[in-house]
Amino acid sequence: MRAMFHTIAPRYDFVTRLFSYGMDRRWKKLGVAKASLREDAAVLDLAAGTGDFAQIVRERLPCAHVVALDLTERMLRLARRRGLDETVCADAAALPFPSGSFDCVLIGYGLRNFPDLETAIREIERVTRPGGILLTLDFFLPANPLLRHLYIAYLYANGGFWGLLLHGRPRTYTYIADSLRNFLSADDLSTVLRRMGYAKVDVSPFIFGGIALHWAVKG
Repeated sequence: MRAMFHTIAPRYDFVTRLFSYGMDRRWKKLGVAKASLREDAAVLDLAAGTGDFAQIVRERLPCAHVVALDLTERMLRLARRRGLDETVCADAAALPFPSGSFDCVLIGYGLRNFPDLETAIREIERVTRPGGILLTLDFFLPANPLLRHLYIAYLYANGGFWGLLLHGRPRTYTYIADSLRNFLSADDLSTVLRRMGYAKVDVSPFIFGGIALHWAVKG
């Protein structure tokens, strides 16, 4: 995973815009706005990539304390170019922070890449303060079986095209479809979050449930 993201890091934001139909930043801004964070909130951008989600928080809340964490150092170098001076290279399954460190943990397109989803969620819950928020934007399996197959086929074909065009290797961006095959629907993730102790879970689906925002409040 680290090697793959090292390769795609310079074009990561461009590809994110492509696969979100240009809506990526709008969705992230909606997620941050609905989270209603206080001005000086402590925020962890987990699986931060180039720090795009964290930058949106900084634009809205200049006094917030924002930490960008990613498994790939090359991604974090790009995040630092955005002016995110607090970056950490670490694994989501073993976060290097004390319990209750953050008012919000936000994740852009990261949950489905975690090898053990429940372990990662337990770590997220651990480092979140009571009443704090998990905010995540990700790809999901549409609930409709036909749409599910069509969506994966589309992501696979689109990923192959852009992988060949940008890197000369069709499989470079088919990881999105590959990671989604064994993932969840947006409603399934809501169920998992409630089962793991989040007191309130809201979801906004997009593209027939193929992408969704979740807000989950720690009980």
